[in-house]
Amino acid sequence: MTPRAVLFDKDGTLFDFGATWNVFAQRLLGRLAEGDMALAARAAEAVRFDLARGVFLPDSPAIAGTNRQIAEILAGVMPYGVDALEVMIVEEAAETPLAEAAPLGPLLDGLRGRGLRLGVMTNDTESVAEAHLGRAGVRSRFDFVAGADSGWGAKPSPGPLLAFADAVDVLPGQVVMVGDSTHDLIAGRAAGMLCVGVLTGMAGREVLHPHADAVLPDIGHLPGWLDGLR
Repeated sequence: MTPRAVLFDKDGTLFDFGATWNVFAQRLLGRLAEGDMALAARAAEAVRFDLARGVFLPDSPAIAGTNRQIAEILAGVMPYGVDALEVMIVEEAAETPLAEAAPLGPLLDGLRGRGLRLGVMTNDTESVAEAHLGRAGVRSRFDFVAGADSGWGAKPSPGPLLAFADAVDVLPGQVVMVGDSTHDLIAGRAAGMLCVGVLTGMAGREVLHPHADAVLPDIGHLPGWLDGLR
């Protein structure tokens, strides 16, 4: 079946994960620890962030987790409540530097020129997704933007993916789900969509391949892959 829509994950897909979220983590942990390096170390271990190298480890629960889930983890080692932590996470996330995985404007315009409907579904909050897409100057290219707090659940549940298909009036089998984590691809499979993995997150090809119809270096290769379906 010919694709009629593409649904993107945000972090690690539209935006390079390491270049964007390693900076976020360093800023957040510095803010929370307030100079207490022992506290920063405990928090970093809880979310599997290597303070010395300034990078998330591949098994970090923050990679595909929701802001609420990250807040719950940090609350176990820091003197803050879950609600307060979630607010601080959202505040820092909204301002984190963005590194586009590929030039987004031309790519998205090209996909829309093919008649494809476009959406974003992230396990981040909807407000942060809106802020990031707005800062990147590409919000208007998307017909649908949802976060884990938008009312349809979070990946790996297929619920928010099916909400996208319904919103743009296409069958799930006519949607391509593009993401950098197994959460994205498992959700796509459960929704009955085509699944494309990209290597701009923390997962390698060997991790994504069992769940994907294709694994691409980044979203810039998506048009070529779509051409191969014809």
